[in-house]
Amino acid sequence: MRILLAGAAGVIGRPLLTLLMRAGHDVTGTTRSAARAGLIADAGASPVVVDVFDVDALREVARAAKPEVVIHQLTDLPDEADPGKIAASLAANARIRIEGTPNLIAAAMAAGARRLIAQSIAFAYAPGPEPRAETDPLLPAVSSVSAHGVHALEDAVTGTPGLDGIVLRYGRLYGPGTWTAVAQGRGPLHVDAAAHAAVLALTRGAPGIYNIAEDDGAVTISKAREQFGFDPSFRL
Repeated sequence: MRILLAGAAGVIGRPLLTLLMRAGHDVTGTTRSAARAGLIADAGASPVVVDVFDVDALREVARAAKPEVVIHQLTDLPDEADPGKIAASLAANARIRIEGTPNLIAAAMAAGARRLIAQSIAFAYAPGPEPRAETDPLLPAVSSVSAHGVHALEDAVTGTPGLDGIVLRYGRLYGPGTWTAVAQGRGPLHVDAAAHAAVLALTRGAPGIYNIAEDDGAVTISKAREQFGFDPSFRL
């Protein structure tokens, strides 16, 4: 399958790229950093340096890649869990979701892609009884810049006619490349399991939203188990 992976050198992008190449897919991986393009090439994929906010360049990349599926794993978060750096990055990360997502969708449509898989978060639900299901309300978009970003991304991905949009609401990531080596907080998720969920979503599951996390009672993952065959214990 021909795949365009946006954010291929990121925390989830790297294990996801490994899984996609092992499965024999033809992958074009994007990064905004020329210094990280080598990571994509070393994995056996075709690297492209492009900024998601450069609409024309992104569209040309997609047209050249001719993807059947586009995977959106773009974020803008610091490499370390420094509270000051995290706070400063929230607006930039939300901008990717709010402005970058429509750009990526437009590029996918221009290239004739039939499916878009995008990462969101499973810890933006409004307060309520657990476990939280995909149909439960999120925090209002006006409550924070992060909530605004989540609403914008999910609405764009699931609301584009002619494109099968799948949103993966990831739990709190841990593992290689993340801020912690061990699970912390409610609804954790190992980065390898996060990547594997995206691989499963290539060919499984109806368009819509899925909680992707460990089954600790914070969120229900029954939908992902049933439609994807998702197993949170998966490791590379």
